[in-house]
Amino acid sequence: MIGLLQRVDKASVTIDNKITGEIDRGLLVFFAVHRDDDENKITRMTEKVLSYRVFPDSNNRMNLNIKDISGGLLVIPQFTLAAETHKGTRANFTKAAPPEKALTYFNKFIKQCNQNHELVVSGKFAADMKIN
Repeated sequence: MIGLLQRVDKASVTIDNKITGEIDRGLLVFFAVHRDDDENKITRMTEKVLSYRVFPDSNNRMNLNIKDISGGLLVIPQFTLAAETHKGTRANFTKAAPPEKALTYFNKFIKQCNQNHELVVSGKFAADMKIN
């Protein structure tokens, strides 16, 4: 399981020319599932994402997490993060989870985030999304 985190002042996801989710200050997380991942990793990923101290405190030190700043969380399914790119110039996706498993794990991750954080929005699995 991979979560690529980006601190943002503002972020949104647009599907079919309609903004379907947006946040102000917080984290944009691109989320991918590997073929060999198990459900225990979902809980650990949720804990990590919500507890990473990547926001500055009053002394400008990275001591605050998303909960400390009451920030938003925008989660985007992104299977390309599971790509193997060691050889050549064509990505190999054999380590990516099958779509059914990836969708199930994505939904469970979103559910756990919602249970542990106030503002969670997400993209749509397998949709053509525009991220801003």
